Amino acid sequence: MIAYLLIFFGAGLGGMARHAVNLGCARWCGLEFPWGTATVNVAGSFLMGLIAGWLAFRAGEAWTQHTRLFLTTGVLGGFTTFSAFSLDAMLLWERGQAMQAGLYVAGSVLLSILALAGALSLIRGLS
Repeated sequence: MIAYLLIFFGAGLGGMARHAVNLGCARWCGLEFPWGTATVNVAGSFLMGLIAGWLAFRAGEAWTQHTRLFLTTGVLGGFTTFSAFSLDAMLLWERGQAMQAGLYVAGSVLLSILALAGALSLIRGLS
């Protein structure tokens, strides 16, 4: 149960940070391009690399699974799920599974856009 609470609170913090970045980007860069989403995705992926790398290679025994859940699944999950997507793709690549990594990236992007288009089409058809 503690894991769920850590993820819940972390996701709330991450969601608030995402909203702040989106507002800041809209104010400073305008609304002609999704700068907020792009910034969140790149920053979240960078932070995922720092946190995952630190937890894997630098953190001692005191850093528990709860810390990982709070920071990665919670905070970064609330900030952007693109960071988890990037980590999964990189892990496949680092395991020497370049073909699977490429298929995962291309398939995730293409199928996600197609799923969104299909859902929009479905709702428009019902309207």
